[in-house]
Amino acid sequence: MQLTNETDSCNINSVCCNGKLTWHYIEKATEREVKYLADNFHFHTMALDDMLSRVQRPKIDDYDTYLFIVLHFPVFDKANRVTTPSELDIFIGENFLVTSHKGDLKPLSKLFNECMLDEELRQKYMGRSASYLFYQLLDRLVYYCFPILDRIEDNIDKIEDLIFARAVPETVREISMIRRDLISFRRIVHPQISVLEELEKEKYPFFKEDQDVYFGDTADHIRKIWDGLEDCKEVVDGLADTSNWLTSHRIQEVMRVLTIVMALMAPPTLIASIYGMNIHLPGGITSGDSLTFALVIGFMVVTAGAMLWYFHRKHWI
Repeated sequence: MQLTNETDSCNINSVCCNGKLTWHYIEKATEREVKYLADNFHFHTMALDDMLSRVQRPKIDDYDTYLFIVLHFPVFDKANRVTTPSELDIFIGENFLVTSHKGDLKPLSKLFNECMLDEELRQKYMGRSASYLFYQLLDRLVYYCFPILDRIEDNIDKIEDLIFARAVPETVREISMIRRDLISFRRIVHPQISVLEELEKEKYPFFKEDQDVYFGDTADHIRKIWDGLEDCKEVVDGLADTSNWLTSHRIQEVMRVLTIVMALMAPPTLIASIYGMNIHLPGGITSGDSLTFALVIGFMVVTAGAMLWYFHRKHWI
């Protein structure tokens, strides 16, 4: 039997399976939802306060007959091109599951809608126990991390192709954007590992499923994601080092060319400066003395040519 309702005083949708297990689904919890949970479930005040706080670290609080669990999952912000954390608050007992999030965790919303609308799927996910339903939503949310990781890997592959072909400012900006996204993703995933490992190892009396098997599988997935992020970090660090080396190399090439040009211009500049002084010099150029002028220009050209020959012999150019 299914029971779906939205109370007049708060925005809580519920679905019940066989009269045994009820899933209470909340989006964007407010004081009204917290009051409803306090009146009907008598959850601890500190746990309810944590639901309304802006940021909570991932954790598990054991209250004997139920658990309060805080988890973070990644959501990609397309506008800013960065992965941001979305908090999921969970109360789980023997015959109920309460989930609260901001509404941006699509796998969770999709699973609830499937349980609410499809009898067969409702029996599949909710017909066993609250811990099995909890495992199913965790598995979906963790699996949802893999496409985000794949997107980062694809962006890294593109940078590897472009780093030698495009202008330095463009590649540096792309590497910086990927590195920021990667750092944010790592900050989200790393604290979840200890929470999922605790679910795998600790025994809770109202969990009917084999925790080692089910939550161990989810913990393996999150560790695999972390390993992928570690690999991406090493590659991005290598690309950043390569980009820095290319930038330094190009600067050195520009400075080398400028140095050669300045070296070639120095002797002619010196000669022109000497003969430009307003005093009588031996062999000085007088009005109409084109031969002396030609000799001076020739001397400048020969000096520059000699310097070019010397630089070439030293393999400087």
